[in-house]
Amino acid sequence: MHVDPLTATFAALADPTRRAILARLARGEANVTELAEPFAMSQPAISKHLKVLERAGLVTRTRARQARPCRLEAAPLKAAADWVAYYRAYWERSFDQLAAHLDELQLQEPSDERKD
Repeated sequence: MHVDPLTATFAALADPTRRAILARLARGEANVTELAEPFAMSQPAISKHLKVLERAGLVTRTRARQARPCRLEAAPLKAAADWVAYYRAYWERSFDQLAAHLDELQLQEPSDERKD
């Protein structure tokens, strides 16, 4: 089953452990042992999280001697940010329209009060 990249990105970002791993990798490469340090979970559990991040294209692992350092791949995050920005613009337009409507109602209010 093929999952589109945006769905894979958001699914990977849904977990707080994976978001923390990405935050750590934003500071630079790290191996599984280094990534596991702040968590109360095993290295195999961290490896499972890394596999999800790899499938989403958010992390790559390279082979340097015996180590396999992980690196953040930010391109999928850009696609997710662009998607969110589109809807943010939609909501900003909607709020601007609501504000204009409320301003219009407030301008009409004094004339309505004079009729009573």
